[in-house]
This record gives sequence, structure tokens and C-alpha cells, in this order.
Amino acid sequence: MPQVSIITPCYNSSDFLEDTLKSVLSQTFTDWEWIITDDKSHDNSVEIIKKYKDSRIILIESDKNGGAGHARNLSLEKATGKYITFLDADDYWEPNFIEEMVNFMKSENSELAYCTYARCDENLQPKIADFEADIEVNFDNLLKTCRLSLLASMYDSERVGKEFFPENSKREDHVMWLNLLKKIPEGKPLKKTLAKYRMREGSVSRKKTNIMKDQYLVYKDYMNFSTFKSLYYTANWAFNGFKKYSKAFN
Repeated sequence: MPQVSIITPCYNSSDFLEDTLKSVLSQTFTDWEWIITDDKSHDNSVEIIKKYKDSRIILIESDKNGGAGHARNLSLEKATGKYITFLDADDYWEPNFIEEMVNFMKSENSELAYCTYARCDENLQPKIADFEADIEVNFDNLLKTCRLSLLASMYDSERVGKEFFPENSKREDHVMWLNLLKKIPEGKPLKKTLAKYRMREGSVSRKKTNIMKDQYLVYKDYMNFSTFKSLYYTANWAFNGFKKYSKAFN
């Protein structure tokens, strides 16, 4: 059984998939399994993945286009590693990402950890300043802003169990992290830049249409907060989100 399970949803990612594949295959830590679920792509993503003959790569081809949450859940169901981490099919890890994260979690006796990551353009060149892992994350402060990015986080599934994603939310990652942090006191920050996030124009995560409503439903429907409390946290999230993405690159 591998120490680390990497969870990746893939949908029409052929333009960037090779970079992502190479970043995982270049990891200094090698005891991992990588479970990629293709979400009914209609480009050649599946063909690209199949070119890589590595027994640690497990490809699932979904029979429907169910969205990223559904694809991640299919991968999670098959995951056997002690540590769970995530990487979207257009993002990138530095070669020492897994090694640094695992060693940090062991040294800190941590159930959850996150690291600093670079925010880049489509060519992986710096676009705005790095998002810094600078504070311990808990349920209360995660309500006001989602500091945990999937590509820069890892949790111990032996200690906390697998945490699945809601499949009918467009803010599924925030809901998942909030549910996980109901179980544990905090997540620890590793203050090293170990990943690169592509800020793609037109991607689902960057579209602003209806995003406020989607975030409101995180609190109202999934956390079962009152209307007033849900509006309060939505306003906090919007304010902190503006600060998060307006920080100029120095």
C-alpha cells in the first residue's frame, strides 16, 4: 500500500496535462499512487495519460460528465494511501512537494498541512504574488476565506478518514475542507513554495458569474447556518477574496 494517494480530476486538459504528468513523475518521493479520473473528456486527454506506462498511475474513465467533485470522489473511493493530496490536471508541483509535505506532517504530528504556492499565468510564469501559508487554519477562520488550495494541501486519511466532495456544489472544495476541519483542531502551514497554480482565463474556478450565490449556499445549505449568518460569512469571504487576488506581484 502506497504512503500517498494523489487525486486528480481531468476534463479536456490536453493543453497542460503533459506538464502536470511530468511534475508528478519527477517527485523525489516515489511511494505514491496517482488516481486520475477522466470526466468524459472529448479531447485527447485519455490518450496522453495512457502514453505514460507507470504502474502507479491508475486511470478511471467516468461513464458520465459529473464535474470535478464527482471525478475526485471516484478517485477517492479507490485511494489506499495514508496521506491524501490533490492535483488538478493543469497544475504543477515542484519535485520536492510530496517529500516536503510528508516530512512536515510527520515532524509536526499534523493531520492536515498546506504550503505556499505560486500563482502563475498559463505558461507557469508568476502572475501575482505567491499565496502564503502563514497561519494555522481552523474551522472558524476557514469560514471567512478558503486558505486551503487543493494543489497545496495534504491530510492524513488514517487519522481523519476520507473526506468526500459534495457533487452538487460549485464550491465543493471549500465545503470539503470545512467538513474536515470539523473533525480536527487545525491545519499546519509549511512556509515553502512547493506548487504552481495556473490562473487560467475562462476556467470554472475563475468565472465570477453567480459565485457569490454559490458561496452563500456553502453556509446556508452545507453548514446549515441562518440566513443572516450565511450573509455575514459570504461578505467576509468576498472581502478576503478581493484581497487574495488583488495582491500585486513584487
